[in-house]
Amino acid sequence: MGYMQNQQEIHEAICAADDALDALRRADRSLSSAGNWGLWDMFGGGFLSTMMKHGKMDDAQREIEQARACLRRFSREVADVSSVEALEIDVGGFLQFADYFFDGFVADWMVQFKIGKGRKQVQQAIQQVERIRNKLWSMLG
Repeated sequence: MGYMQNQQEIHEAICAADDALDALRRADRSLSSAGNWGLWDMFGGGFLSTMMKHGKMDDAQREIEQARACLRRFSREVADVSSVEALEIDVGGFLQFADYFFDGFVADWMVQFKIGKGRKQVQQAIQQVERIRNKLWSMLG
């Protein structure tokens, strides 16, 4: 592989990293918002807060799917540098059903736990992409 081609591939990988980071940060903001609504829901927010929380969780799920697509592209671009692990976030249908149906503290707590776990995974992915992106930048110099 020639120098110019290698430089082009590094640039493409950096662009893919930027896209992945943007998507991951949007997912993190959505999860944070869902968590905030979830706290309100746990402490007596009622049906409106339950609906808002699940709306924000749906937003986060869409952002996570977008981030996964970006991470797959990023992984392809830097396959020879590092592999990027897929994010795993799943708020199961039963938890959502239980939250609406029972609207109890235990179901709310379980959803909050899942939101927190999802945020942690997103933040770890952000750190990993940033680390690889920094390596790619150093390869240009």
